[in-house]
Amino acid sequence: MIGIGIDFGTSNSAAAWYDGNRVHLVQLEKNDAIMPTATHLDRQLVTTTGQSAVDQYIDENRDRVVELTPELIAKSAIVTAEADSGDPFSQPEVATSDVYGQPWVDRGMPGRLFRGVKRLLGNPEIKRLLVFNHPFRIVALITPILLRIRKAIDSVNPKALSEVHFGHPVLFEGHSRYRNELAFSRLKEACQYAAIPKLSFYPEPVAATLSYLHDEQALDSGCVMTLDFGGGTLDLSVVAFNGTSFEVLSTAGMSLGGDHIDQLIFRELLFPLLGKGETWSRVKDGRLIENEFPFDEFADALLNWAVTYTLNQSRYRSKVVDCIRQGGESAVKFERLDDLITHNYSYLVFQAIKEAKAKLSSVEETVLDIPELDISIRFTRDHLEDMMADMLQQIDNIVDEVIERAGRSIEDIDVVIRTGGSSQIAAVKRLLDRRFGDRVTEHDPFTSVAAGLAIASFHGYQFDQG
Repeated sequence: MIGIGIDFGTSNSAAAWYDGNRVHLVQLEKNDAIMPTATHLDRQLVTTTGQSAVDQYIDENRDRVVELTPELIAKSAIVTAEADSGDPFSQPEVATSDVYGQPWVDRGMPGRLFRGVKRLLGNPEIKRLLVFNHPFRIVALITPILLRIRKAIDSVNPKALSEVHFGHPVLFEGHSRYRNELAFSRLKEACQYAAIPKLSFYPEPVAATLSYLHDEQALDSGCVMTLDFGGGTLDLSVVAFNGTSFEVLSTAGMSLGGDHIDQLIFRELLFPLLGKGETWSRVKDGRLIENEFPFDEFADALLNWAVTYTLNQSRYRSKVVDCIRQGGESAVKFERLDDLITHNYSYLVFQAIKEAKAKLSSVEETVLDIPELDISIRFTRDHLEDMMADMLQQIDNIVDEVIERAGRSIEDIDVVIRTGGSSQIAAVKRLLDRRFGDRVTEHDPFTSVAAGLAIASFHGYQFDQG
C-alpha cells in the first residue's frame, strides 16, 4: 500500500508518494519534481504543458508584430428606395453593410498560454474561455496538466491508481460563498477525465504540517502553526498533536502571493525606467501638444507577462515611437519600453525580478540586472520591505486571526512552520521571528504540501470541508 498526493498549484505543481516509511517525489519535469502549472494550445488545439508550454509561448511571440483585426458581429440593411406601389414586380432598393466590433481579434497569434487557471476554479461567472473561436471549459484547460501528473505517477507506481489526496487552499479565490464547492466539483471532473478515480481534498497548510511532523518524529506533543505562502495564496493552520494523533484547530487563507510581490517590484522599480511620468510631445494640426505619457494604458499588460505581446500593435507603439523621436533623456526610457514590447522580454523581466527577490532572502543588497533592456538597479531589503508594508500588515492580521479561531494564544504555539516560496522573504521571516522567536522553522518550501498529502493519503486522513 502507498499513499499518493497531488499539489496542484497556482504557479507550480508537484506530486509525491509515501510507502509508510519514506516520502518520494515524482519527477514531473525531465530533471525536476516541480512543474509550472501551464497549458499551451496552438491553432490546431495541440496541447503542451509545463515548462515546455511556457518555452513555446515565449519563443513564438518573440519579435512578433501583433495586428488586431475587427470581428464581424452583424450585418445591417437600409432601405434606400421604396418599391413602386403601381408595379407589382417592383422591389425596394436595400443597401447592406457589415458591422464590425472593436479590433481585438489577433489572427496571427500562434498559440494561447494559460497560467493561474486555479484562480478561476471558484468563480461561477467564468464557465468557458475562448481559444481560437472554440469555447473551452475551465475543466478542459486543467485536464491536460492533471493527465501529465497522473502519467508521471503511473511511471513510478506499479499498481493501478486508486485514491489520491488532492491539496487545496483554505479559500479559493472568488466572491461566491460556494466557491470552494464549485472548485471541488470542477477539479473532480477534470481528475475523472485524467483517469484519477477517487479524490480526497485536503487543506494545503495542514498537509505541510503533516510533512513536518513526519520528518520531526522526536516531537511528542504540542501545537503547530503553519504559514504556507506561495505564488498565489497565503494559507495558515493551527494543529494540536499528541504522538501520532492530531486535531486541526483552525485554518485561514487569503489571495496574496509571490506573484503580487513581483508586480509590486515591477511597478515600483521599472515603470519609471520605461517612461512612466515622462512628457509626451507631438504636433497636431500645426500645434505643439504636451502632456504626460499615458502609461496607465500599458500598465496592466506589462504587469501580466502572458499578455504583454498585445502591446505590440500600432495604437500603442506609435505613442512610444513619438516619444523616442522627441529625443532627450526620456528617449532612452521609451527605447527600453519599445524593446520590451517588440522583443517580448516581459517573461525575462519577471524572471530577473524573481531572482533578485530570492537573493534578498540571503543578502541585504543585490542588483536587479536585465541586460536585454540595459537595466541594472541597486535593490535592497529595506526597499522591498517598504513596498510590502501593506502586505506585511495583512499577514500580521491573519496570523492573529487563525490563532484566535483556534482558541489559543501566541504563547500556546510551540512550533511555527514556514513553507512556500514566498515564506523565504526576509521581511516575512522577520515578522514571524519577532512574534514567535526561536519557535519558527522553515520546512521544504516547494514540496512540503505534496509530501504531506501523500502521508495523509497513506493513513486515510480526511478533512471535514464543512
